Parts: sequence; C-alpha cells; structure tokens
Amino acid sequence: MPVAGLEYETSEPSLTRPVDGSTKKILLLKPRGFCAGVVRAIDVVRIALDLYGAPIYVRKEIVHNRHVVDELRRAGAIFVEELSEVPEGARVIFSAHGVSPAVRAEAKERKLQVIDATCPLVTKVHLEAVRFAKQGYTIVLIGHRDHDEVIGTLGEAPECTFLVSDVADVDRLEIKDPERVVYLTQTTLSLDETRDIVARLLERFPKIIGPKTQDICYATENRQLAVKAVAPMCGALLVVGSQNSSNSRRLVEVCEKAGVPAYLLDDSSEVQDGMLENIGTVAVTAGASAPEHLVQELIDHLQAKGYSDLEEVEIKEEDVRFTLPSDLESFTPRLYTVRT
Repeated sequence: MPVAGLEYETSEPSLTRPVDGSTKKILLLKPRGFCAGVVRAIDVVRIALDLYGAPIYVRKEIVHNRHVVDELRRAGAIFVEELSEVPEGARVIFSAHGVSPAVRAEAKERKLQVIDATCPLVTKVHLEAVRFAKQGYTIVLIGHRDHDEVIGTLGEAPECTFLVSDVADVDRLEIKDPERVVYLTQTTLSLDETRDIVARLLERFPKIIGPKTQDICYATENRQLAVKAVAPMCGALLVVGSQNSSNSRRLVEVCEKAGVPAYLLDDSSEVQDGMLENIGTVAVTAGASAPEHLVQELIDHLQAKGYSDLEEVEIKEEDVRFTLPSDLESFTPRLYTVRT
C-alpha cells in the first residue's frame, strides 16, 4: 500500500525461471539496502561532523547496523545509550528510531543542542499516538518490546497505550472502553504477522480503527514483497543486515514462511559452507540499514564459490526523498535521495 506524501513508482517484476542445476546463479533483489530514512539519518551525522567537528554525540545507534555505526565512530561520532553520558550543553543527535517526550525533556533540561534524525515515518506514528490519545482513544501498539522505536512511541501516551507483539497478546487485552480503540504499528514489522494481529483485533474490537495510511514503511513492505516474489525461484536467501535490525530479521522470517531457508549475515565473512550446500540458485538482499558495499562484497564472495551467473530482479522502483532536519537544511538546502 502506498504511503501518503511519498513519491515512488512501481513496475511489474520480470522474473526468469531457476537455471539448470549445473549452473550456480545469484538472484540479486531490488529494492534492497538503504531506505530514505536511513540515508537521511547517516547524512545528518556526517554533515554535523563536517559543520561542527568532532565529537558529535549520538543517542543509541543512529541506525541498526554495526558497520555503519563503526564507520561513523571512526569519523568522530560518540555513541551513547543515555543522555546522562553526554556533557551538559553538548551537541547530540537522536537516532532514526525516535525518542520519547521524556528524553526530549531531559535534553532540554541539560541544555543539549539537539539534532533530530528521527525517520519521518516514525514521526508520523508518534503524531498519530498523540492525536488519538487527545481524542480519548485507547491505543494498541503492535510492535516488538524493547525495540528503540517502540520505546519512543510508547512514551507519547503511556497511560493509554497497550503493546501487543502477537495474537496471544491481543487475547489478553482488557480495555475499559472497547468502543474507542485504535491500533498503530511499528514501522518495520512483517506484513503477514501484522495482518494476523489486526484481524484478531477486529474480531475482539469490531469498532477499532487504524491509521489513515499503514504505519509499516514503504521500504519494509517493498523488501518483503521482493523476497516473496523470488522465494519460489531460489534454494536459499542471504540477507545482509545486523542481528538487531528488525526489518532485516523480518526478511528472514518472510522467506522461511515461504518454505525457503534464509540467513541473516552482518557481512560475507559469516557465510558458512552448509548454507549453500546443494543450492543452485541463491537470492541476495539487504535490510534497510545495510550498506550496498557489503552486498557487493557478498556477491564477490559467492562468485568466488562458483556462482558465476548474476541476475538483478527488480520488483518495484523506489525514489523516495526526505528533507534534512531544519537545523542542517540551511547549510545544505537539498533533498537526499536513495536509489537502490
């Protein structure tokens, strides 16, 4: 489902049949890798370092990818878990996953110079939570407990928000006024899993309403659709992404649900021989916070193992752009575009 306010085009996939067993082939999925929100967040850190110099403090990982964080750390970014680790009055960047109002209040109290790199699609969910809470609704937030994005969203209206992670959680809900209930979702969930939870919510609370446009982001949806499209054509899927990346883990789950083994890899060094045993066609994709150079290194690794035939499979074209935070836009008044 398209997300209101975003610009992108779609195209019909053109897939070939699996090759003969004697030929080893790579199906390289497209879209893959960085989404617009991740590009924006990484650029925020890089531009801030260029403008103000090191150190620049970043609360939590700017995006959930070890390689990205390590690269920015080498450039002068200092990653902290809590604002108490940031010197009073220093400059700090909030990660793409967003923060709660309590964190913003703490930053103000400590006179920190905040640059907000929250993904606009996450901000959308926060604003929905605030609006529905003001209207007296009970909010059911579908998401994974302890994920940075969920913690931030829960903080917007903790007194009237319930977190559910599966259908069983829905069955345990006790809501005072079932006539005024709304659901919101974490942006990086599995489409199928979320659909089942929403269906159960509708059974229990027939008058429940949802956001005008789905909260699961365009990049999460597109990458999952690409995996579904090629799953019948491959023997295994390799997903480039870190273990703490929710959207990357969902790609593995989507493929496994289709009956095809899938593996989440930080980089090519984690490929094990058993993953490719008797596999003639392997598909490759990357989570929304995984750099393209890691994908290319994985392709090189596979080609060295005899996977000489490479086909890029495009499911949908992406051309999504987010403006920079106002703090930085005056210095670099342009749009950052991601094309995968």
